[in-house]
Amino acid sequence: MDGSPTEIADADLEALRRSLDGDALIRGDAGWEESRQAWNLVAQQEPALIVMAESAADVAETVQFARSHGLRVAPQSTGHGAAPLPDLGEAILLRTSRMTAVAVDPEERTATIAAGAKWRDAVGPAAEHGLAALHGSSGTVGVAGYMLGGGLGWLGRSHGFACNSVRAMEVVTADGEIRRVDEDDDPDLFWALRGGGGGHAIVTSFEIELVELREAYAGSLMWPIEMAGSVAQAWREWTQSVPDELSATLKLIRFPPFPQIPEPLRGRALVAVTFVFTGDAATGEELLAPIRSLGEPYMDTVGTVAAPALATLAGDPEDPVPGIGAGYLLDSLDEAGIDAYVELAGPDADVPLIFLELRHLGGALERSSESHGARDATGAAYLLYGVGAAMSPEMGAAIGALITRIEERMEPWTADQSLPAFAEQRDDVRSCFRPEVADRLDRVSAEYDPDGLILARR
Repeated sequence: MDGSPTEIADADLEALRRSLDGDALIRGDAGWEESRQAWNLVAQQEPALIVMAESAADVAETVQFARSHGLRVAPQSTGHGAAPLPDLGEAILLRTSRMTAVAVDPEERTATIAAGAKWRDAVGPAAEHGLAALHGSSGTVGVAGYMLGGGLGWLGRSHGFACNSVRAMEVVTADGEIRRVDEDDDPDLFWALRGGGGGHAIVTSFEIELVELREAYAGSLMWPIEMAGSVAQAWREWTQSVPDELSATLKLIRFPPFPQIPEPLRGRALVAVTFVFTGDAATGEELLAPIRSLGEPYMDTVGTVAAPALATLAGDPEDPVPGIGAGYLLDSLDEAGIDAYVELAGPDADVPLIFLELRHLGGALERSSESHGARDATGAAYLLYGVGAAMSPEMGAAIGALITRIEERMEPWTADQSLPAFAEQRDDVRSCFRPEVADRLDRVSAEYDPDGLILARR
C-alpha cells in the first residue's frame, strides 16, 4: 500500500453493500455522523468509508475489500481509545458495535463475547450463574479494546490481567481469513492479541474464563480535598499490607458542575478512597479500619454489593465525553512521591482535570507465567492516571500542559513501560513493553500483517 488516495467506484461500493449483513456508509449517507463518532469525542474520525459489521463474515468481506482497493482497516467497538489513532482518510472504519452477543457456559465457567459488546452486556449474564469476568471499572468500555490492551480491573490483584483469562478468539487476519486462535492454533498470534494492543488481527469474539463471585464488600469514602495530604499518605501505607483480594484506588477529584452529577458531588473537590474486597463484610471492615480512622467522611458508600455493581463503582461517565488523559506505571511510591502527587492535584492546585488517580497494583498482577500473553506482569507497584474534559481547545491545551508537568514531576517514580489502554500520550504501543516483548510483537505483525493493513497503534 502506498498510502495514496483511493477512489471507490459506485459499482464497487454497491457490491460491498450486497455482500454484507450490515451496512457500508459514505459521507452524506444517513447514519454517517453517528457512526463515525467515537466514545471519546476528542477523536474526530474522518474515514474513507464506514462498515457497520454484524458478523465475522462482514469483517472478512471488509478486509478483502480494503486489500483490493488500497485501503486500511481500523477496527473499533466503542472508541474509548480512539484519540491516539492516526488519520483515517485512507482507511475503512470498521465498527463492530452491532456484534454484542454474549453466551455463558456455567459448567465450563466461560463466556463467549462478541467483539462489539460492552462490559455491561456481559456482567449480568455471568452474574445469573454466580460468575464474574475480570472486567474494568466502567460498564461502558468495550470488551475488545479492554482485552487487547491487557485489561486492568477490580479483580486484577487477585486474578491478574483480564487478557490472560482468554481461552480462545475468533479473528479475521489481514488476508481476510476467519480463524480460531488459541494456545494450539496460531499460538504466536494468540500470544500477541492477549495484551499486545490489537494490531495483529481483528478479533470478532472472545472465549474467556469466568471466576466465582456473587458479591463483594466495596464502595468509596470521600473527604474534602483539604484532607488530601493525610488521606494520601495513609492510603499509601495501607496498601503496603492489604491482601490480594482487596483492590483500591485513591482519587483527587474535581466534580464538574454538570446537571448529570448527583447534587451532593456536583462542583465539589474531594479526595476519595474506593476499594473492592471479595471477602466477607466483617473482614472487609477490619481491613478498612486504618482508612476509617482518618475521620468522618463527607460521603460513605461502603457496603455489600452484587457483583455486577463493580462495573459502575468507579462512577465513570455513562455517556461520550471529550477526554484527554495520560497514565504511567510507577515502580515505587514513597512519601515524597505521594507529596508530589498531592502537589499536582491537591487543595493548593488549580488544575483542569476531573481526577488524578492512583491504583494499587501488585498481587497477581506481579506474577509472571509462561502461559500469559504479551501482557504478562506489570513489574510496577502503582498506576497513575489523570483525565480532563476538553470542552474547548483552550481546555485541551491546558490539560496537555498539565500532563507534561505530571510527567516531569513524577519522573523519579515512573517505570519505563506503561499499559496501552492508559498510554494515550505515547506515540506507539511498542514503548509500553520491554524490548524483547516489543520485538516479538513486531515479528508477529510481520508474519500476519506484513502490509500493515490493520490500522492500530503499534
